[in-house]
Amino acid sequence: MRIRVDLDLCQGHSVCIDEAPEVFSVEDQVDDYPKVKVLNFNPSAELQNQVRLAARYCPNKVITLIEDNE
Repeated sequence: MRIRVDLDLCQGHSVCIDEAPEVFSVEDQVDDYPKVKVLNFNPSAELQNQVRLAARYCPNKVITLIEDNE
């Protein structure tokens, strides 16, 4: 699994951090909002379920997941 984030749409709600703190963090404020920072673009199998939840619950749907089999 690989992670892609659209920083133009991110508004810093931090839901991703709640779901997968080992993978996501928040950058300092950029423009009007703090932005997500990806700490690990290729999460281990143990973290992938949390990353899927982060993508699912992101209010602005800024997280795209590319599965290894694609």
